[in-house]
Amino acid sequence: MQDYTLVVLAAGLGSRFGGLKQIEPIGPNGEFIIDYSIYDAIQAGFTKVVFVIKKENEQIFKETIDMRLNGKIKIEYAFQSLDDLPEGYSCPKERTKPWGTGHALYSARHLINGPFAVINADDLYGPEAYQVLMDFLKNNKEFNHYVSIGYAVENTLSAFGAVKRGINKTENGILKEIIESQVGKQNGVIVAKPLDGRPAFTISDQDTASVNMFGFTEKFMEATINRFSEFLNNHIDDLNAEYLMTNDIISKEINDNKAIMYVKKTTAKWGGVTYKEDKENVVKQINDYIKDGTYPTKL
Repeated sequence: MQDYTLVVLAAGLGSRFGGLKQIEPIGPNGEFIIDYSIYDAIQAGFTKVVFVIKKENEQIFKETIDMRLNGKIKIEYAFQSLDDLPEGYSCPKERTKPWGTGHALYSARHLINGPFAVINADDLYGPEAYQVLMDFLKNNKEFNHYVSIGYAVENTLSAFGAVKRGINKTENGILKEIIESQVGKQNGVIVAKPLDGRPAFTISDQDTASVNMFGFTEKFMEATINRFSEFLNNHIDDLNAEYLMTNDIISKEINDNKAIMYVKKTTAKWGGVTYKEDKENVVKQINDYIKDGTYPTKL
């Protein structure tokens, strides 16, 4: 029986937040953001979770998250390490920077056996977004059709500084391009500054942002594996190059006409702790969900 798997990218340390922000208590009983994400995923119908972490963080995850989830959903771990490369490649001795989000997903390649979704560990996506995601995965009949959950850009911003967002450019609900940008408000107007040096542009009410919530078939994992070798051929000696899920896999699959990615809009408000000051807002968001009955007081 195939699983509906949630792949949680949790290997990164939150440098701006100042610690392992994936396990920062947010809920009234010490719950983490990831606890609410997994709760929402279970409610939506996911049957397995794969945490992509650093090997050195395994014990702390098992002492905290495993204890909370034991018996509620299947749990597996994938370890992202610099030397986990395809046969014939070796990591330069001088490299210390992780290989990026595409490599994080590559690390979980042996643990996927059906439709799967990918999220960040430190983002609160909201229950409605998981339902939209699962509805697509269950109804999708095409091996190369995928989905990105699109949030109103306004619902993804921080009051304490610019944030990195992928701005979706769509046509009839189909993704044409993700423009990775630094996004923030200037004089009450939302402005995106593309990371590739293109001119800044303003955001309209119709623009949506990607916050790394995607749904895929197993075909995408095949593309992840193949394109990683392609990436290494071109960048293995660049100690700062990152194999990114959006730029190096999704965008190239779309541009090469090998995949179609739908953008399904959600009315949910994204929550996350990019800056330490963001924590108060996320705590309030959780409390509001508890007050309206979305979440129980104690998960």
